[in-house]
Amino acid sequence: MKKQSLEEGVINTHPCFSERGHERYGRLHLPVAPVCNISCNYCNRNYDCVNESRPGVSSRIITPLEALKRVLVATERDRISVIGVAGPGDPLANESTFNFFKLVRKEFPNIFLCLSTNGLLLPKKVEVLQDLGIFTVTVTINAINPSTAEKIYAWILYDGKLMKGREASEYLLENQWNGLEMLTDRGFCVKVNSVLIPGVNEREIENIAERARRLKAKVMNIIPLIPNGKMINLQKPSCQVLEDIRKVCEKHIRQIRHCRQCRADAFGSLEEDKDIELELINNALAFDYCESV
Repeated sequence: MKKQSLEEGVINTHPCFSERGHERYGRLHLPVAPVCNISCNYCNRNYDCVNESRPGVSSRIITPLEALKRVLVATERDRISVIGVAGPGDPLANESTFNFFKLVRKEFPNIFLCLSTNGLLLPKKVEVLQDLGIFTVTVTINAINPSTAEKIYAWILYDGKLMKGREASEYLLENQWNGLEMLTDRGFCVKVNSVLIPGVNEREIENIAERARRLKAKVMNIIPLIPNGKMINLQKPSCQVLEDIRKVCEKHIRQIRHCRQCRADAFGSLEEDKDIELELINNALAFDYCESV
């Protein structure tokens, strides 16, 4: 498929990239990636509840073969346009991610494959992603300056070395921005996610937007902090503050406003999340999905 037609497909049908497609098409996130190689101070992956919707949460970890089974069921029972891996750890830090994508690409040669990452391993993995036929990648970048990143990340683990403080921040930011440039140079469609953390990085969000545009990212998603982990006592930014920053950043790069801060096992449209485990049961019993069950 030509790059132009791929980009048109993303614009029309990818619910996480497209205002146009998020109500009509669904996504399926498969939680095959448990290991994470950085520690974000706003993240807590230690617990889950069925009513909780936030990144890093999943009801269980599944194997690549179990994930493929869920893809087969989901694509039969819903208008799924995108198959993605978004955690609950970092997909690039888990070999199971690549094993899963190989299985899916063999069964579904024309479906969009998508991945979300913190970017630490991007420079090492861009060619692997290209070989797997992945076209859309989301990179979470929360800072421009290492001094700001130090307040957001507790540590990183790279090539078996644990890094903290300024060393960790400089290494992470360098890999994130270099990885983003490598992706766009190779024709990937890239979205930049940035968590808006009041009192920490709000003064750098516009700079992130401007640099992302220069490096040819297609879209930006500014996400309000969900107070958690070491940042549980911080305030979530108001809707007005969030919109004001989006308007400023919109001068540089298109903004996403329909994000639902999905779980790592999200399924269905952004307007109607479903339970893939319940779908498996219903499929075996030949039932339709019912929210009242």
